[in-house]
Amino acid sequence: MKIIAKDNLTTTVQKLKAAGKRIVFTNGCFDILHAGHVRYLAAAKELGDCLIVGLNSDSSVQALKGPTRPINAEDDRAEVLAALAAVDYVVIFSERTAENLIETIRPTIYVKGGDYRLEDIPENKIVAAYGGQTILIPEVPGRSSSNVIKKITENQ
Repeated sequence: MKIIAKDNLTTTVQKLKAAGKRIVFTNGCFDILHAGHVRYLAAAKELGDCLIVGLNSDSSVQALKGPTRPINAEDDRAEVLAALAAVDYVVIFSERTAENLIETIRPTIYVKGGDYRLEDIPENKIVAAYGGQTILIPEVPGRSSSNVIKKITENQ
């Protein structure tokens, strides 16, 4: 199963590393999947052998984006992400940042969108400390869940 519980994450990661897999990790809300997400995840996957996606839980999306989000429930968002060819595993987490997941996974490469700056990513410090690399993938202009929601609400 591509959707794994946090409790099973350590075992899964140990097996991948024992097999010599280069692990890439990213995280986000992935509320309304769009072409920007698909391109981002495909580019992330190209950086290694296995892409693990940390998916913000419903409660953490609300904390980050406000009370009207997420639009789609975490189980639905996880199922859609898991169906993508680029995604090997999805793990749901409830914290505001993925720092704890980074500590557990210790990916070779941590990926974030180009709308971030390395110095503003708290996970980057952890990745750098164990010798991993954080890579920013340029965002696709005009493609965001917020833009989709705005377009929908403007057309009502």
